[in-house]
Amino acid sequence: MQMNTPPRSTIRLTRRGRLVLIATGAVVAGTAVAVPLLSLERLESPKKEEPKPTALVIPEGWRASQIYEAVDKALALPTGTTAKTLPKAGLKLPNDADGNPEGYLFPATYPLHKKATPQTLLSYMVDTANKRFNGAPIAAGAQRNAMNVYQAVTVASLVQAEAATKADMGKVARVVFNRLERGMPLQMDSTINYAMHRSTLRTTENDTRIESPYNSYQRMGLPPTPIDNPGEEAMRAAISPAPGDWLYFVTVKPGDTRFTANYAEHQRNVAEFNRNQKAPKSTSAAAK
Repeated sequence: MQMNTPPRSTIRLTRRGRLVLIATGAVVAGTAVAVPLLSLERLESPKKEEPKPTALVIPEGWRASQIYEAVDKALALPTGTTAKTLPKAGLKLPNDADGNPEGYLFPATYPLHKKATPQTLLSYMVDTANKRFNGAPIAAGAQRNAMNVYQAVTVASLVQAEAATKADMGKVARVVFNRLERGMPLQMDSTINYAMHRSTLRTTENDTRIESPYNSYQRMGLPPTPIDNPGEEAMRAAISPAPGDWLYFVTVKPGDTRFTANYAEHQRNVAEFNRNQKAPKSTSAAAK
C-alpha cells in the first residue's frame, strides 16, 4: 500500500529511540511552536510478560526427539539441552533399551514446577511408563505373544504410528504378528520415516534401500527400538491384537483403511490409494 507523505511535517525515529516531530515551517495561531521530545515508551502500551506454562503436554506417538525439543522450549533452555542431559539423567530404563528412552517417555500431561529440569521431567515420564507397562496384565499379554515387555512396547510404537484410527489399532497389531510368524519383513513406512528423521506419506523405492537397522523392508523382525512413544490404547492392541489373517493394509482415503490377506486385492487397494494421492486436494495415509 502506498502512503502519502504529509506536506508540513514528518515523524522519524532517532537513534536514541525517541519520536521527534520535525516542523517544516508549521505555525499555530501565527506563532512558531516548539515540540518537546516524546518518549517512545509513553506512546506504546506497556508490554505484558507471557505467562510461563504450568504443564507440558506430550501427545501419543511423539518421538523422543520431539519431546526433547518440547522440554527445551517449556523450560526456556537452548535447543539441544535436554538431549545432552541423557547420559547423566539416570533414567530407569529396561536393559534392552541400552540407555535409549524411546518408547518410555509416556504420553501424558506433566506439571512444570519451578524447580523442574530436563532430568526431572524425563524421569517423571519414564517412571510413568514403567508403572503403566510393568504391571501383570502387560507382562502376561506380552508373554502370550512370545515377547518381553520391551518388544511389546516396540510393537505398540508401530501400531501408534501406522493405525489411522484407534479402531484400527488391533488390526494393525495383528498384521505385525502375522508377518512375523510367517517370516515376512514388516515393510512399514513408519520405520523408514524414523530412520530418515521425517514424516511423510510417500516412500520411494530408493528409500526402501537405505542402510539402517530400522529399514523394515530389508531387515527381518522388529526394529531394534520403539519408533515413538505409544499410548495405552496402542499398548493394549500390542498385547491383545484383533483376530484375523490380514497381511496387508492401506488407508485408501481418510476413514477407509482396508485390511486383507490377499496380495492381489491389496495391490488394487494400493492403486486406488495412488489415484487418490494424485487427485486434487486429496489426503490419505501411506500404503503398507
